[in-house]
Amino acid sequence: MRNGGVRRAMVATVALGTLLAALTTLTACGGAQHGGGEDVGKAAPRRPATTSDPTRIPDVADRWQRRIPANSRQVVAVYGDGKDSADSTVVLYTKQGSTWDRTRTWPAHNGKKGWTTDHHEGDNRSPVGVFTLSDAGGVRKDPGAKLPYTHSPAFAAPRWWAKSHWHDFDYVIAIDYNRVKGTPPNDPTRPGGEHKGGGIWLHMDHGSGTSACVSLSGSAMEYLLRTLDPDRHPVVVMGDRADLKSSH
Repeated sequence: MRNGGVRRAMVATVALGTLLAALTTLTACGGAQHGGGEDVGKAAPRRPATTSDPTRIPDVADRWQRRIPANSRQVVAVYGDGKDSADSTVVLYTKQGSTWDRTRTWPAHNGKKGWTTDHHEGDNRSPVGVFTLSDAGGVRKDPGAKLPYTHSPAFAAPRWWAKSHWHDFDYVIAIDYNRVKGTPPNDPTRPGGEHKGGGIWLHMDHGSGTSACVSLSGSAMEYLLRTLDPDRHPVVVMGDRADLKSSH
């Protein structure tokens, strides 16, 4: 009986240890989950000085860095997963003194066929480049945007589109590609000609690739609208990671 009692005690101890280990693992998994919306990136570690120059936007080659205006203090960097991929990551960088600090990051989508350095109407690829961000608008009322905001039902997506796309343009920020700055984002004027495409925006995400725009969650769009400031001369640096890093 004594030996049996010892064996039962040992079995119970092992079982308890296994249960505690399992609970610890579940807690760790839960704690490691990434948050969504505007909280993503709050605790992003500072870039190690040995691997990155804090006076530069990370993973962006000189040919693109030089196109960022000297007076810009806000950069929305769109890092595409691949040349033919519709998936990307958006990072907001804010300049403090001479240092670019990573402020927020969000998952995003770009053109359904990926990226191009020679965008044309209907190619379903987002243009690679550095563009200013000057105007905003949308179907929804102004959430407190610092950029000039045009509130109009004219932004509404056509109802013959899939229902999942109906709220794409509730909030938009115009990317200054082949458009006239200082006009509403839906102004149709294209100085470079119709064949070069236009109407390229940051807008609400529907869960997949776009015609050429960059799409983010509603909370991300609200954050950007309330944060991007004309006095800080915001720009977007956008492209697939390989092209952004390439020196050619």
